[in-house]
Amino acid sequence: MNKLMEQALLYDFYGELLTTHQRSVYEDFTFGDLSLGEIAEIAGISRQGVHDLVKRCQKQLSEYESKLHLVERFISVKDKVSEIQRLFQDYRNCGGEAAGEQIDSLLQEILDEL
Repeated sequence: MNKLMEQALLYDFYGELLTTHQRSVYEDFTFGDLSLGEIAEIAGISRQGVHDLVKRCQKQLSEYESKLHLVERFISVKDKVSEIQRLFQDYRNCGGEAAGEQIDSLLQEILDEL
């Protein structure tokens, strides 16, 4: 997964745990594609302050993930659901018993993760 996608997922899951100020600066930098100078002017802090704040936010979001593993679980469930879709199409096309058993197994894994 690329860095921007990883940061977006981390923010989606844990962004609400940041302060309003942290969220504002982080969003401007990561999603608004503003420069450090532009954000510094808007936020009323130095460019170095923006840089440090963004790095702290990235670290904080990563630490939440290392403790809670919500993004990891989300990706796992998403992959399993995609596999179920593929297996179901195979099942519909061929009527294979093996595909039905694999679907049942994946569904049970998803239920166990939730």
